[in-house]
Amino acid sequence: MKELIKKVFVWLFRPIQRRTIDPIVYALEEERMLIAKLLIREIRTGGVKNDLRSSEFRVFSQTGEDGIIQFLISRVPIENDIFIEFGVEDYAESNTRFLLMNDNWRGLVIDGSMANVEKIKKSSYFWRRELTAVCGFINKENINDLIRSGGIAGDIGLLSVDIDGNDYWVWESINVVSPRIVVCEYNGLFGPREAVSIPYSESFVRTEAHYSRLYFGTSLKALCVLAEKKGYAFVGCDSGGVNAFFVRKDVAADLPHLSCEEGYVRNRVRESIDRNGKYTYLTGDDRIKLVQDMPVVDVVTGERKLIKDLALY
Repeated sequence: MKELIKKVFVWLFRPIQRRTIDPIVYALEEERMLIAKLLIREIRTGGVKNDLRSSEFRVFSQTGEDGIIQFLISRVPIENDIFIEFGVEDYAESNTRFLLMNDNWRGLVIDGSMANVEKIKKSSYFWRRELTAVCGFINKENINDLIRSGGIAGDIGLLSVDIDGNDYWVWESINVVSPRIVVCEYNGLFGPREAVSIPYSESFVRTEAHYSRLYFGTSLKALCVLAEKKGYAFVGCDSGGVNAFFVRKDVAADLPHLSCEEGYVRNRVRESIDRNGKYTYLTGDDRIKLVQDMPVVDVVTGERKLIKDLALY
């Protein structure tokens, strides 16, 4: 704690032109990172059980992804400490920023908003670390070119996919890199049994597709099917039911290989809104009823279905 106070004091009295972020935010981030280092020590010395959710902690991630990623990189041999993440917004909340700042990885982040990209480039961590930020609205046709534009190809440590839409189709299309670890958001509303995704549309925007914001992305089953095709093992989900984690099979020998049913976590986040943009806090089947007439595609057969016709649970 004395060391933390010293760091905060030094920061507050730095020349004003160097204060690139709010000093209170900086102090809180420093404190969380110091605590996280103690948790990482437990993970790396075997003090944490050999499963993902027991290793969870959050510094910059949405839920416990920061801890899960530390668990995985302590057990997966990483030759090239490089990451790619897209759908990062302004990078305040992300799956890879802790890797950047704590583990000194280098990486590429992509977002569709130039304002977000410019904000990232003005941050202190941008010049302190080796980070590339690219603006682009991602689809399956341009994703490989966007990655190449960041100067990255071949074997890398981690890929994080979270674009609230064409996640399945974009990961399916990526061939310019071969990540050892893949983190991908899934729509827990689609359940563990059906391998479905929203139909591909290169201009898909979640907030425009359905007013509720519940219609997006892919089922966990679809991601598991795709992972198998690409040579990855499914190793689990975070406790919030937001992200699924996959490890390339050639480096995943010591990790549990789960079926979709074994690893599925139901998302209980109540983020639905009405037509006026107000939260409705729907749960369970009420969420499904709201989007029941929206179409999905079975990624195995290519058949189009309506959500109400799926065997979800």
